[in-house]
Amino acid sequence: MPRRSPFTALCQTLSRPAQTDRADLHVHSTHSDGLYTPAELIDLACRSGLAALAITDHDTLAAIPDARAAAAGRGLEVIPAVEITADFDGREVHLLAYFVDPDDGPLLAALARLRHARVSRFREMFDKLRAAGVPLCEEDVPIAPLETLGRPHLARLIVGAGRAGSVREAIQRYLLDGSPFVVPKVRLPLGEATALVRDAGGVSSLAHPWHQTTRDQLKAMCNVGLTAVEVEYPDFKSARARQLRTWASELGLAVSGGSDCHGPGRRPVGSHTVSRAELDALRALSRRPV
Repeated sequence: MPRRSPFTALCQTLSRPAQTDRADLHVHSTHSDGLYTPAELIDLACRSGLAALAITDHDTLAAIPDARAAAAGRGLEVIPAVEITADFDGREVHLLAYFVDPDDGPLLAALARLRHARVSRFREMFDKLRAAGVPLCEEDVPIAPLETLGRPHLARLIVGAGRAGSVREAIQRYLLDGSPFVVPKVRLPLGEATALVRDAGGVSSLAHPWHQTTRDQLKAMCNVGLTAVEVEYPDFKSARARQLRTWASELGLAVSGGSDCHGPGRRPVGSHTVSRAELDALRALSRRPV
C-alpha cells in the first residue's frame, strides 16, 4: 500500500472537523420514527465533530449494536439510550434514559410491551382511517419486529395514498391530538419507568418539557425518580433554556440536550448539544461505566 505524503496527510487532517467536545443526546433512527439508519447517524455525528451521540429511539434499544459497529475506531462515544413513553399525572411524557445496560431483562421486557401496544394502536388508527375513506393499502403496513411504530409511519402511508403532500401535512390534517383517528398510547407510569432505568444502571431525563411545565411539576417528578431534564432543544427559546437550567440547579438535577433529529430537515445532528462536563455529570449519576 503506497505511503501517504506528509502534505496529503496534513490536508486530510485539516479537512476533518475539529472535535467540539460536545454531545448530541437526542436523535432517532429507522428503528423508530427516524429516517436515518444508525450507521448514517454515526457518520453525521462524526462529520459534525461530536464527541458523543445517544440514539434515543422510542421504546427500543435496537439501534445500539449497529451504531457501535459503525462508530468503531472513529473516536465517537455511543451512549446506550432510549426514549420511553411514560405517564405523569395523566399526561404523556417522554423519558430519556442514558447509560442503561442494553441487555437488562426487565427493561427490555417493558419496552417490548410498549412496542407491542404500539402495533395494536397503529392497526386501530389504520383501520379508522380506512373506514373514513382514506385509501391505505394493507401491503404498505410496515412489519419489522424491532421497529417502533408511530404516527410518522402512518403519515407516510397517508402521503403515499395521495391524501397529503408531506408528512407534516398528513399529521396536521389527520393525526393531531384530539383527532378522531388518534388512539392514545399505552404508557408506563413515570415512577415505574425511572425505576426500570435506575435498575438497568442508567440515568433518566425528562425530554422536551412542555411549555407549561412548572418548577413544582419538575420537583414532583424528582420525587418519583427523575434525575435530569432536557434543557437544550430546537423548540426552546434561550430564555426557556436558561429557566430550565436554573430549575435544574435548584432541584439538583443534571441536564441533557440534543437535536431530536429525525432525518433531513431543520434539526440536523449536532445542532443542539451539551458540553463534555454536562455529559460527565450525567454519567456520574449512572451505575454503569461505558
